[in-house]
Formats: sequence, C-alpha cells, structure tokens
Amino acid sequence: MFPCIDTLGAASAFERGQIYGRQAQDRIQHSVVTYARLFAACGIDWTQACERAMRFEGVIAQVDADLVAELHGMAEGSGQTLGSLLALNCRTEILPPTFLSDAPDMKVVAQIALAANRAAGLPDWLEQAAWDNALHDGECTAMCVTAAASQTGQAWLAQNWDWMGRQRQALVVLHTQGPSGQSITTLTEAGMLAKIGINQSGFALGLNILRSGRDGSRLGVPVHVLLRHLLDCSSVAQARERLQVLQTDLGLGFGAASNVPCADAEGHAACFEVSPTGWAEVKPTDGVVVHTNHFVCESLLSEQAPMAPALSSHSRLSTARQHALQTPMGRAELEHFLRDESDGFLSICRSPDPSVPPESRVESVAGIVMHTQPPAMWVACDVPSRVAFEAVPLAWQAMPA
Repeated sequence: MFPCIDTLGAASAFERGQIYGRQAQDRIQHSVVTYARLFAACGIDWTQACERAMRFEGVIAQVDADLVAELHGMAEGSGQTLGSLLALNCRTEILPPTFLSDAPDMKVVAQIALAANRAAGLPDWLEQAAWDNALHDGECTAMCVTAAASQTGQAWLAQNWDWMGRQRQALVVLHTQGPSGQSITTLTEAGMLAKIGINQSGFALGLNILRSGRDGSRLGVPVHVLLRHLLDCSSVAQARERLQVLQTDLGLGFGAASNVPCADAEGHAACFEVSPTGWAEVKPTDGVVVHTNHFVCESLLSEQAPMAPALSSHSRLSTARQHALQTPMGRAELEHFLRDESDGFLSICRSPDPSVPPESRVESVAGIVMHTQPPAMWVACDVPSRVAFEAVPLAWQAMPA
C-alpha cells in the first residue's frame, strides 16, 4: 500500500501541513521533478509555473483560508517554496488548453525551459528523451453506481487514475479533515491537497481531466483545491450546492476543466463537469453514470479543446457504457470493469506501451473502488490487472480508540 500520512491530530491547519510536508518530503520532491519536466515540455519552466500558480493564492483563500495555511505549513515541513506547492496544486490550470491535442512542435521552447530548470537545480528525469514526443495524454475512466443499481443497496464509485507511471512513486494516502470537522481519506500525489477520496459521511469523489479552450484564462478555483473543498460535503446534493456557491454566489468560478464523479451514502451519484465558463451535471442512466476525458453535457460541448486522434476517450466511454449495463453491481463487477484490457494500450486498464518513449507512456497508475455506506475504499497499487485491490484503513478508522 502507498504510505499513509495522518494529520488528524494536528492542532491547526498550519500544523496539518507541516506533518504532511515532513512525512512526504521525498515524494513531494519527486512530484516537483515530474511536473517540472512536464511543464517544460509545454514551454513553461518551473519558475514561470510557480509564478503563475502564486496568482491563485487569493482565490484559494476565498474558498478556505485554512487551505492556504496548510500549504504554508507544507512548505515549511517539506523545505519547498509555497510557489512550488501551489504549482503542484494548480497543475491543471498551468497546463495549456492544447495539452491533450497534437500540439505544434515545442522543441525549442521546451529546451529553453529545460535549461532554466537545470540552472535552478532541478534534475531532468528524462535527460535523453525526445521533446517532440512529450506526454500529451491524460486519461481516466470512472463509474458511479447508485443504490438502485447496486448489489448492496448502497452507492459505489470506481475509477482508474491514468497518468505517468513515474507518479506511482509520489502517491500517498492522506488522512485529513475539512472545515466542518469531516474526516477525509484521499489518495493523492504528494504535495497536492486531495485527489480521489471519501469522507466519514460516505461521500466519495474522483477526477477525470478535461480540457477547455479557456483553461488558464481566469483565476478560478483550482481543480485539486475544489476536490479537497468538496470532500467536506456530506452528499451529492451538498456538492451541487457548493459548486453553485463557488460559481454564482462568490463569483469565483473554476480555473480549468475537469469532471468530478461523486457518490454518497444516501445512494445518489452524479458527475459534475466544470470549466472556466461554468459547470453542468451528468445524471445516471438506469442507475449508473460513466465518464472519461471529454465533455458530454450539451451546455459545455463548445468548451471542448482539440483532442489528439489517438486519445481513446470516446472509445473508452463506449466500453464503460457496456459495463454499465451489467447491473446490479458490486465490488467484483467494478474491479472487473477497472481491469478491462479489451482495447490494448488504450483500454480502461492501461499498461504502458513500450513502443512509445518513456515520457509519452500513460498507464493506469492505480485503481480505486469506494463503497459509500459503510464507507470503504480498496486500492490497486499498480496496473489493476496485475495486482489485487487492497482495503485502505480510513481516516476515522485509523484514529486511536
């Protein structure tokens, strides 16, 4: 299992960050090196990435000032700058809208960015790799099952997190809390406030990256901050309300596009697509909702940024919809779904393709299945077809009696 970091005993948000930073110091540095290279492939050196990310500090403070305090504590605990931690948490907002497209040759600007990173003391983890083949592919497949379509009479959420296999070495299980005191367990990249997780109320969420042509055009709520904020919710209905508050009441909106699949202990499920222009909801069909990496809500279709022809989002969605017909569902069916290799290297369960350069390889870094009542999480710590799903002790379960 991935390392577990428990911050629930901290006296303050700053102390939570210190504990996280100290215990994940090496893994946070691993994340920094990974993303420094990824941003450089887009022509953005690490200093520029940090400067862009620092602009979001005020927005994050409006969402939850404790999260800013936590980031400051994490900086002190890990020895990183605040800018570096913000760059990790704003990585979706920093990546250009063309990230999932066949972008123009970035070789020259990438080499300039890489040289700047070297001058700043950041190692290149792929020194000999070709820049014209840099990663432009980020895929995940998620399924939410309502109580009506469940074998247990409770909702489920399952997803594979597809990304650079290198980041498996950066993953941590973080036990933390929200502003309401809600205990939270999240599987996340070290240095990030949250990613895929569940709380003690049985509210679970995941993440599918989307790309809008307007990504990075405004200072909206960063996606990974949004995930941590929503993990304080008790239900899908409350998550819906919070999205409305962020968009309309506070007027903050969102800095980049993503899809947030959700399920709750009341048996409900939904996917919430967000973009810099707004948000929309994908509701279940026959008790199940599935999502990959493109917009499906009619009101947001015009937001879709160009996608590379090789990106398998549409074919994976079709495969996922076939699995969604196999109701009622339980843990075994969802694990089978996450292990689907029917489309080779572009499957729901993705093994790294050895025919492409290392910096271009995307794989299923981990698979996650969550049950909402009682709350439970199982994680496959490698490509799901290779390993078993292991139970993860949740935050409130890990607390001493």
